[in-house]
Amino acid sequence: MTVESTAARTPRRSAGSKAGTTGTKRTTRTTAKNAKGSEPELVQLLTPEGKRVKNAEFDSYVAGITAEELRGLYRDMVLTRRFDAEATSLQRQGELGLWASLLGQEAAQIGSGRALRDDDYVFPTYREHGVAWCRGVDPTNLLGMFRGVNNGGWDPNGNNFHLYTIVIGSQTLHATGYAMGITKDGADSAVIAYFGDGASSQGDVAEAFTFSAVYNAPVVFFCQNNQWAISEPTEKQSRVPLYQRAQGFGFPGVRVDGNDVLANLAVTKWALERARSGEGPTLIEAFTYRMGAHTTSDDPTRYRGDEERLAWEAKDPILRLRRYLESANHADEGFFAELETESEALGRRVREAVRAMPDPDHFAIFENVYADGHALVDEERAQFAAYQASFTDAEGV
Repeated sequence: MTVESTAARTPRRSAGSKAGTTGTKRTTRTTAKNAKGSEPELVQLLTPEGKRVKNAEFDSYVAGITAEELRGLYRDMVLTRRFDAEATSLQRQGELGLWASLLGQEAAQIGSGRALRDDDYVFPTYREHGVAWCRGVDPTNLLGMFRGVNNGGWDPNGNNFHLYTIVIGSQTLHATGYAMGITKDGADSAVIAYFGDGASSQGDVAEAFTFSAVYNAPVVFFCQNNQWAISEPTEKQSRVPLYQRAQGFGFPGVRVDGNDVLANLAVTKWALERARSGEGPTLIEAFTYRMGAHTTSDDPTRYRGDEERLAWEAKDPILRLRRYLESANHADEGFFAELETESEALGRRVREAVRAMPDPDHFAIFENVYADGHALVDEERAQFAAYQASFTDAEGV
């Protein structure tokens, strides 16, 4: 099983928007062969070899990007991967109950995350650690839920970044409702909802597409197609490329090279501008690959081969941008060495913070069940208090 490098051609989005309402028309196409031999249409600005590809429609969205900003994107991806690796290690050592790694998906998350304005609102699933980084959420706050010491760890309104959503696909409905509210308030901000290829088969996602289209909601649906819904390949879920599903709901869909941080930045900026200007929703399918396990409870060697994984590792999003930075003389060895030092410091900070987390209040589970209290909850609290006290009594014997 092989994956060929993406050749520069013309990108195309699916139909679904009326002529004259979606800005400039696409005049170029980019295609790439995936591991199964088909040729998905996608937008690409950086090849796996780190070469810049021109694109008539999307170049303008990254035309003014500076060398410093490019280094910033690289730093974001490196530090996000380091944090993710530390979290995986902590889980393996019994410090976390579970962890969902983003390994291989850094470009999709950092590119789209950096396209957002401060007043935009994000509805993540449970793997958007890179987007959380872009929104200023402390990495250690992400780990409290996976350690079982809190129900989220941050104030959603503090960073316009909602709490992680474990129920598959439900956040797309939340995002759509929030976006409809934005329209009624007369604000010009936008909403983005993240989900995976597996979630695209959920009814909640279809309902979100329907409502967002009918009400012209300012929402961007960002699907990270890492090609495996746990052990289920995408072709077992859809007979058409995922981005083409938008056509049936009446809004545009775009497939972007999910391992190209510049392309994700450009396409997401474009989609957010559409949303803010009243042109309604957009579906972005970031065609990427999950290099690791679905979660730390999963063994990917049971359903996919090393050849596929190795082929996609050659398209590593971080290595791709590093090659571009080096070839364009935008970064030197001093920058990379300094970043490595910063990366290791982040890993140590995360490890120390997790191990220092206090145990949760055992009785917090009984709070906020009913607004005015409830006799049954009071009874259960008393029973649990007696159970807890039995351990103290036993130790005192």
